[in-house]
Amino acid sequence: MVGGTIYVSPTEEPVRDGVVLIRDGNITAVGSRASLEVPQTFSSLDCSGLTITAGFWNSHVHFFERKWADAATIPRPELSQQLQEMLTRYGFTSVFDIGSEWENTKRLRDRIDSWEVPGPRIRSTGEALLAPGAMPSKRMLSMLGFMTFPAPEIAEAEQAAAASRELLDKGVDGIKLHLQIPPPPNPPFPESAIPAAVREAHRLGKPVFVHPNSDVDVMAALRGGVDIIAHTTPRSGPWDEAILEAMKKRRVALTPTLAL
Repeated sequence: MVGGTIYVSPTEEPVRDGVVLIRDGNITAVGSRASLEVPQTFSSLDCSGLTITAGFWNSHVHFFERKWADAATIPRPELSQQLQEMLTRYGFTSVFDIGSEWENTKRLRDRIDSWEVPGPRIRSTGEALLAPGAMPSKRMLSMLGFMTFPAPEIAEAEQAAAASRELLDKGVDGIKLHLQIPPPPNPPFPESAIPAAVREAHRLGKPVFVHPNSDVDVMAALRGGVDIIAHTTPRSGPWDEAILEAMKKRRVALTPTLAL
């Protein structure tokens, strides 16, 4: 790839009139055209006037729309187009799915990993842990165009630990806690369940995401040791300094939702 402006790192100056050498699918060298010679055996792609960056991460996606259902049997051209429309055309080469039917998402990932279809690297939490009764009705999910599948319902810490272990044993890459408030009289997600799930995930070096609904949820998640806050909480107003300081002290990341 010859002639483009290359951003090797967000913290470094770009390489103008640059060269990227790729052999057998791997980048072997990056530099300016003046300092890096292109071997005669290489084919050249003119990138003059274009910008080359590292692949982007999207750390909050879901594969629960009906179009992803039965991922093992979606025709290859159709699946390739869906992945391109949602992700790869924007430069996303790695994504973290934080809430979907794990077995189906795993089949989708397997088709990409086998090179059957082009797509991003997929990491997934599988099904999210939520309070009893918090899952929307099948009718509502259908109206929204989503698949219906069971998710672990958590009423106490022991259930959170057991559900997390079961998901981790199946091969998920992290755990998602969804603090959606269930309709009365169902109790909310118990705060004691948050550290119970975190302990199981951290035991295997896996991250824990949380979907909060309020600033109170954010503080509970921080006390419980989560790693990533998956949303801001505009309904509860701006976060105060106590939340921001707690997040910085615990090195908790935030993935704001920019578009839905």
